[in-house]
Amino acid sequence: MSSDKAIINISTWDGTITSTDFYVAASNFAEQWNNLDLGFPHWSWINCPKGPLFAASKVEGYLSLENMILPGSTEEDRNHCGLAGIEDLSCANEDVYTDTAILVQKHSQERHHYDFHVVYSSSFRVPVLYFRAYCSDGEPLAIEDLEKEFPAYTTQELAISKWTFITQEEHPYLNRPWYTLHPCGTGDWMKLLFSNEPSVVSQGGVAVEKYLIPWFSVICPIFGLKIPLKLFVNASNKSENVSYVT
Repeated sequence: MSSDKAIINISTWDGTITSTDFYVAASNFAEQWNNLDLGFPHWSWINCPKGPLFAASKVEGYLSLENMILPGSTEEDRNHCGLAGIEDLSCANEDVYTDTAILVQKHSQERHHYDFHVVYSSSFRVPVLYFRAYCSDGEPLAIEDLEKEFPAYTTQELAISKWTFITQEEHPYLNRPWYTLHPCGTGDWMKLLFSNEPSVVSQGGVAVEKYLIPWFSVICPIFGLKIPLKLFVNASNKSENVSYVT
């Protein structure tokens, strides 16, 4: 990556990004996450051509993490949120910037596997999370089974507006049905998040490469996960050599 870091002017920004911005942010997030070596599967960028006769550009694709086992796969887990052996991840009902010791868990039920893909939506101009969950034998989980794995507050939200919160749609690259979090309103809350960040206010803009860190800080708690504090610290300590994008 170039040492010059693009910044979006916060005064005129609506919280959305371009596909190129998404690629920059996704690449940076994957690099930062993987360097922490948390014990989770790594994030990787998957290049995807638009069709069999087209070569994939570097920005045509999605961010992928697969074979993740969530902390809340059993009723006992939902009361303790954590992953054995993983440091710097906090429970879903605690502050996003707080690191906590991780509890060792004992499981009486089968753990389920999750694949997460972050795809750029050209319609909403924001990242969209697509995910699927399955048993060890590959059998997919229905929405009713998914609800049993989510933290209590997520389950309550689903009960209020299930199909506006989580929907099942065709994966834009894999052409198979995946669950997805509806992106409506994402631009608004991303602008709000950055507008309340002191470093953004002082610099007058949003560093494009940092976009996905606060985005994940909102998305991850839905699954009982949190962004490690070190990611926020690393982002804050990066060079201030920037150029502005309007």
